[in-house]
Amino acid sequence: MIPLRRILALGLLAFCSLHATEPMPHRLVNLATIDRPPLEEIRYATPNNFTGKQLYPFPGAYARREVAAAIEQVQKDLAAEGLGLKVYDAYRPLSVQQRMWDLIQDERYVSNPAKNKGRHTRGTAIDVTLVDKLGNELPMPTTFDDFTTRAHRDSQEWTPEQRKNSLLLEAVMKKHGFIPYPYEWWHFDFSDWEKYPPLDISIKDLADGVKVATPVP
Repeated sequence: MIPLRRILALGLLAFCSLHATEPMPHRLVNLATIDRPPLEEIRYATPNNFTGKQLYPFPGAYARREVAAAIEQVQKDLAAEGLGLKVYDAYRPLSVQQRMWDLIQDERYVSNPAKNKGRHTRGTAIDVTLVDKLGNELPMPTTFDDFTTRAHRDSQEWTPEQRKNSLLLEAVMKKHGFIPYPYEWWHFDFSDWEKYPPLDISIKDLADGVKVATPVP
């Protein structure tokens, strides 16, 4: 007969093992804290974006833990080529997404919050470009947030250099679990995005140290 103390110990071990592997669905990581952090130019923290307004109180790129871990690996691969990522946007509060949708009601470029399909609001999408070791952006097909067909991945308007750089970015992101978005060369969704709920925690609260957000019903 197994002693009660051993049964309890085995039960506790099983519980800890189970919960150690469970995802923490509301945890967002500041990408500035990861190994080889990417450069950041958070456009929505400035008026330099398609709305012409500052939508975040200050810069900050946040993503789910799995996404952040994948970005670390992307950075490692790019560093071997003397390159790196620059982030334009990552996690986006649902309230900000609604403001964007109110301006641009075109689901190719801004997801409709009512349909609950947004990936930025889940912390599982990231907008990036490539930079060299000095931080200079490599030539890409368009500027960020260019809502024209030239930004589409199937565009035939790209120069050979723009296509080469875009395909390099696409390849390294796909290698580490990201899905290229067809209408924006800079936009990538993490493959497991659907398992995370959308959030509406502000960038300020995240910067102030709030680590757990309440999911949107």
